[in-house]
Amino acid sequence: MSKDIRDKLAIESKRLDEINAFLMNPKNKLVNDILAVVEKYGGPEEINRKAREAGNVDALIARLRKKNSPYVKDLEWLIEQRDNGAFITVDEYRKKVLGDKVKEMKFNEEFAVTLEISACQYFPFFMTQARQAVEKGELMPGRFIRVRCMKEQVEDNDLLAVTAAMQIIGASWCETLDTKGTDGSNIHLGGPETITGYFGGIGQPNDYPIKWVDEFLYYYTNYGVKQVLNINPGTILLAYMIHKLGIDVEFKISVYMGNDNPYAVFWTLMAARLFSRKDGSTSLIGFNFSNSVNNTTIEFSGDIRKSLGLEEFVRFEHHIFETWKSIVIQPYDRRDELLEIASKVKNISAKHEGGEIAVEEKREHPSDIAEYFLPKTEIVEKGLMPALTQNYLDKHETINNTARVLTEKGLTFVAAPKLHHKDG
Repeated sequence: MSKDIRDKLAIESKRLDEINAFLMNPKNKLVNDILAVVEKYGGPEEINRKAREAGNVDALIARLRKKNSPYVKDLEWLIEQRDNGAFITVDEYRKKVLGDKVKEMKFNEEFAVTLEISACQYFPFFMTQARQAVEKGELMPGRFIRVRCMKEQVEDNDLLAVTAAMQIIGASWCETLDTKGTDGSNIHLGGPETITGYFGGIGQPNDYPIKWVDEFLYYYTNYGVKQVLNINPGTILLAYMIHKLGIDVEFKISVYMGNDNPYAVFWTLMAARLFSRKDGSTSLIGFNFSNSVNNTTIEFSGDIRKSLGLEEFVRFEHHIFETWKSIVIQPYDRRDELLEIASKVKNISAKHEGGEIAVEEKREHPSDIAEYFLPKTEIVEKGLMPALTQNYLDKHETINNTARVLTEKGLTFVAAPKLHHKDG
């Protein structure tokens, strides 16, 4: 290939100057609007201070206690079990899986796969999972994804309890804001009867990106919610921008964004790099691929990420299992592919959103992603909560099965760090 042709792709510095001139223009309404939202909450330093105070575990529990929430006793139990070492350690787990063979194994922690579960819709789901993990010597995930209405979980104190629990166990977690395209912001679209209308994106039309940032900063400053789901190019850009301004928020890109090839990945990571801070950090903390990607795509994407200096900052999140209904053609099981890629690409998260195929296909009520969006009142009225709890525990089982096969292959994982520490 002629070098002269490749040279034409080089971006001239004057193009970057043009972008900076656009951003620095005091009459730029797009920038002024986002700065106005930041100032509304007191500016970057004040926003971060409020978030630290609001997200403090003791402060969260105190708020629950003031509301006479039964979740206080659950959280106190969780702290007690953690402090007493009731959860299995990583070394104990490896010995449980491998027996004496563990002495011969060498584990490379640089390629540890984060065990991720989705969606942890209700705090009682989490507590049932935690109690089972203690009883059976199982692992709790190192990462939790939540897709529940924010206002609804404020009303029943779920948000306070989960925010405290995640910090108690040292896991990362991601919330999903209410400001999104399915909330009626696109006046031309309804439910399933207009489903093809969403093919162009379900994001944040018109002025909704600013409303999204406003909602993000509200929950960040009032509850310490640091990380949210992101499904739209506009809100992705704004999340980059407010982080560059000094606000310590993070986000993960949803599978619904449709990043399904290395060129799409390059486009997204390029913007992340352009808006990174001086220390190289970015607000993009999780990058969920489309379900259609294969291991070659992930390897190429890993090369791009490394070239841009983002390997330590941006976690690649990949669905290993999906809900049985409403999202993919079943059977969907990517565990064998994970075993192939786990030793080649760093900072990967194995996302488990469904149960084992053999389990799901026999369930009277298999997992269904459409049920994430049902109001709690409807779930209770229909008597669905026991079935949804079982669906969640099925996902917990897939998490532990994945950890087992990773261990058998001499591969490593990230479970809840403050629960499953390493001995010594």
